[in-house]
Amino acid sequence: MRAHTAIPANHRCLTMAAASVALLVSALAWTAEAPPADPDVESGELQEFVITAPEPRYVASTRRDRIGRIWTPVLINGRGPFRLALDTSSANSAIRAQVVAKLGIVPVAGESIRVRGVTGTSIVSTVRVDSMVIGDMALENRRLPVIADAMGGADGVLGNEGLRDKRIYIDFVNDFLSIRLSRDEPAPDGFITIPITFGKDYLPVVDARVGRIPVKAIISTGGQSTLGNLATRDALLEQRKQEGTVEAILDVTDTKQDAEGYRIGPIAIGDTIRINMPRMIFADLGIFKSWEMTSEPTLIIGMDALGLLDTMIIDYRRAELHVRMREGTRKVLF
Repeated sequence: MRAHTAIPANHRCLTMAAASVALLVSALAWTAEAPPADPDVESGELQEFVITAPEPRYVASTRRDRIGRIWTPVLINGRGPFRLALDTSSANSAIRAQVVAKLGIVPVAGESIRVRGVTGTSIVSTVRVDSMVIGDMALENRRLPVIADAMGGADGVLGNEGLRDKRIYIDFVNDFLSIRLSRDEPAPDGFITIPITFGKDYLPVVDARVGRIPVKAIISTGGQSTLGNLATRDALLEQRKQEGTVEAILDVTDTKQDAEGYRIGPIAIGDTIRINMPRMIFADLGIFKSWEMTSEPTLIIGMDALGLLDTMIIDYRRAELHVRMREGTRKVLF
């Protein structure tokens, strides 16, 4: 790997909250079960969550003073709802210890597992829950890792294991969220349609560009910040030599990893969406290795960018991302 100059005087720490970007469970320690079908759910039934409050309760947009988030109201063992951070880049769900205490359940003896964050891993206990329900999604008999923290103080993480045939509608402006069975319907009027391919652990991936560099972009509703792998950094520096800043990334496992910051060109998603970011953080993250996405330029698009949209729909059955830009943005996010 080529060495690149960094500027220690500008050292900063980019802190990513628990389960930011992904919560992956080592296959050597634990293999997630396939979600069971729920015969009682009717495909035409849509459960909506409409919230009126001084502060957003479930869907918050990105502003200058905060990064957006998506919290899903989940009934666990018929109790709650608990607010779990929706993470489309996480293969598994997890809950915090406070939720375990409220449910009155105890960790499974001798069944600790290894969870992987962005930069490192840690060993955590697990619990078994009978059911997790939100909208048209029902998971039964789940074994969940118990984590210390979650994005923005959420009660846990809702991974993508139950989303294979679902349609997620996220309205950042009106604090509205729904998860229901996909009816294979096209994007509504006024929305931009972007094809999705699914990578390892069912990661939603779209084609994008950083300047003139083609990249794969992972749509990560559980990640606070947009990050790039070293292949993207190397391609960027081949086009424009520059000095970088010294950065650091801290993840859910409390593992700190060195990173580098560089000026970048606009990030283009599809033919019509452009993200103008002055800088991006690049690192040889363990999560890229787990996803087998180290050789090809790859980005993780986090909530710092996604939270600037008006509305976002992820239709897993159609393998499409539907986006409505916020009024006045002219298809430019930053």
